[in-house]
Amino acid sequence: MPTHPNRSLAGLSLRDLEYAQAVAELRHFGQAAERCGVSQPALSEQIRKLEALLGVALFERTKRRVAPTAAGATLLAQIERVMAEARHLLALSHGQPGLLEGVLAMGAIETLGPYYLPGVLRLMRSERPDLSLRLTEARTVRLIERLVGGMLDVALLALPVPRAGLVSVPLFFEPFLLATPPGHLLAGLHRLTLDDLPAEDLLLLEDGHCLRDQALSLCNAKPATRHATSLETLWQMIAAGEGYSLLPALAVAARPELHDLVVCQELADAAAGRTIALVWRGSDPRTPAFRTLASVLAAMRPATTRPAAAEG
Repeated sequence: MPTHPNRSLAGLSLRDLEYAQAVAELRHFGQAAERCGVSQPALSEQIRKLEALLGVALFERTKRRVAPTAAGATLLAQIERVMAEARHLLALSHGQPGLLEGVLAMGAIETLGPYYLPGVLRLMRSERPDLSLRLTEARTVRLIERLVGGMLDVALLALPVPRAGLVSVPLFFEPFLLATPPGHLLAGLHRLTLDDLPAEDLLLLEDGHCLRDQALSLCNAKPATRHATSLETLWQMIAAGEGYSLLPALAVAARPELHDLVVCQELADAAAGRTIALVWRGSDPRTPAFRTLASVLAAMRPATTRPAAAEG
């Protein structure tokens, strides 16, 4: 196939691809420019030049939203792969495999990220000042796809991880708390176990959330009467008296303003919770560095969590 006369690799810059990747993730030109350390006009101009070079409009721009075009989505997926390979090239060339520097693409499940990642960012600024985290939140299946595809370097997932070829190092055990509206028949009862929980009024996240699967497993697949699209919606449904659920301890600690509307109490079952692990590709040459990172995160686990069981 002949090459377009105005297109050549000489005009294709990794920096421009990085700009496009940031806009695609953040859906906002101003925030993307801030992440990339450039002015918004400069970033917008480079995106326009990239679109001209590719001959495709990557983004649909309106006053209210920025979103990839249909054709742009395909190219942006390829851009992610190119950038992942570029980061891999730098990792391979690094002379000290036990150290992490530069940009690290880290993903986290949606029911953990908002409550755990702010602390991780503060910790990394203190312990690893040469390391810059590029954070992504998604459901487990999507994070694993991006991890295997090289778009993510590491991910924070709940064990077990259903994919071969990945290394998992447990960081901490996060207990689940029983969350009920005030006045619920379970509120105020002591020494409750999972077996004490009734099938009626159980609220869960919708299909696709690992927290839903974990709760169903712990509750012996009791049928849920209602479903929520997010953990925040689940909070509001409980507060409105729609039923009860199991909430991760970090999410409960992050929302003290709702404690008057939702009664949260510990369960007597030691197994009521989930183990959070740092996960990466077993083929990644930075494995020694990732193990060091996992050790740092485990040593600085949040106060509401317990030490994870040893790998076995």
